[in-house]
Amino acid sequence: MKIKNETAVFGGGCFWCTEAIFKLLKGVSSVTPGYAGGTMDNPSYYEVSAGNTGHAEVIRIEFDPQIIPYKDLLNIFWHTHDSTTLNKQGADIGAQYRSVILYTSGRQKIVTERFLEDLKKSAEFSNPIVTEIKPLDKFYEAEDYHKDYYEKYSFEPYCQVVISPKLQHLREKYSSKLK
Repeated sequence: MKIKNETAVFGGGCFWCTEAIFKLLKGVSSVTPGYAGGTMDNPSYYEVSAGNTGHAEVIRIEFDPQIIPYKDLLNIFWHTHDSTTLNKQGADIGAQYRSVILYTSGRQKIVTERFLEDLKKSAEFSNPIVTEIKPLDKFYEAEDYHKDYYEKYSFEPYCQVVISPKLQHLREKYSSKLK
């Protein structure tokens, strides 16, 4: 019996970075940048960037759990951004760049919390993990010009300096998970 696709929502800093990472994974059928976790309805990029909406830049991942289990997505999420810095990823500063997992089911909540506990026990990270974990309320799709950003602008300095090294790390550490 074919299990239907699931949805995961992660925020790990700039959604241009996270979109580029998760689009490369086997079993991922789509990655959509957007905004979630805040209070304003239908926020724009400029409103989220101003830091007054409570929303984070996030990605919505549609995936086949028979090909890539949710736990594998969590592993890649926690190892491709800095989950130990509060409201900051590199030079991107503000709550809109926070590390956040917005679970879409009770099972995802349980798996996420267990994964985090195991990660903390492992002492793999020298600083405390500050990733926020909460249910997804609403997801607002980002404006079209944010979609497929890395593919369109990989030659731009931000992509070369920030995104390309993350993709290189992904290729080195998770090559068996890539399309």
